[in-house]
Amino acid sequence: MVKPAKRPVADKQYQRDLQKKIAILKKQRHAVILAHNYQRPEVQDIADFTGDSLELSRVAVDVKAEVVVFCGVHFMAETASILNPHKKILLPVKEAGCPMADMITLAGLRRLKKKYPGAPVVCYVNSSAAVKAESDICCTSSNAMAVVASLPQKQVVFVPDQNLGRYIQEKLPQKEMILWQGFCPTHIRVSEEEILAAKKRYPKAHFLSHPECPERLLRHADYIGSTSGMLRYVQTSKAREFIVGTENGMIYRLQQDTPRKKFYPASEHFICADMKLTTLGWVAHSLEHLVHEVTVPDSIRKKARLSLDRMMATLAKPGKAP
Repeated sequence: MVKPAKRPVADKQYQRDLQKKIAILKKQRHAVILAHNYQRPEVQDIADFTGDSLELSRVAVDVKAEVVVFCGVHFMAETASILNPHKKILLPVKEAGCPMADMITLAGLRRLKKKYPGAPVVCYVNSSAAVKAESDICCTSSNAMAVVASLPQKQVVFVPDQNLGRYIQEKLPQKEMILWQGFCPTHIRVSEEEILAAKKRYPKAHFLSHPECPERLLRHADYIGSTSGMLRYVQTSKAREFIVGTENGMIYRLQQDTPRKKFYPASEHFICADMKLTTLGWVAHSLEHLVHEVTVPDSIRKKARLSLDRMMATLAKPGKAP
């Protein structure tokens, strides 16, 4: 089980001071803090809500706060802004991006659409607002299967994550998935040998894998799903030990929610540098100076909102929940 490293007393005091400052600023700004499951433990601790992309998208719509501090990466804050145009959406570190989202361009998507004019475009939420606006419906790793299954067409264009798309294709053989060749650098850098070594080291542990992982890792998984799906699986599983095959920040969330179970990282390479950019200091700075605000032009926002609304409507249909 991964244990947090011991910190010097002075460092702990600095963190406590920042936590107090954030609590005061949050009240002053009428703000709420959202943190993705991959964030640093101390950032998850000060969040009002933690979760995956889908959970936080829903929370962003429901919260009454005037200011939403989104501890994640740019596309997540952008999605929150699309859904909440009248709220101030702040991203503590403006450089926190997503390499996968950068792999799909508006021009590239338009070329693909011309090649397959009758195929609907399913856009993974890890993408820009402009790409969402050019798509027919969005999805997250939690609901991608349900979204694709809900479409009547056989051919489906899926962007930008080829690994998630291939996983869906395997589970829905009646569909013909046309895949953009994007990927998550964090999830593909881990080797099959590392997974086999981890399974040998912890023979009683179940291996949990995110569908952004390549097939060479998925074939060894006891469970494949989003971070929220992993949490549900752990909570109901009789197993006591788990190897976590996604960004290592997820281990902290699993430990907090199920403290009697043990969790091991599948690899030390499961680290997203962009997710780790956000610190307590940057959260305090964001609240104090109301930076960095993320907005989406109305011409793009309205079209992107349609893709997100269609996704939410799919989830509301009986039998279509993830």
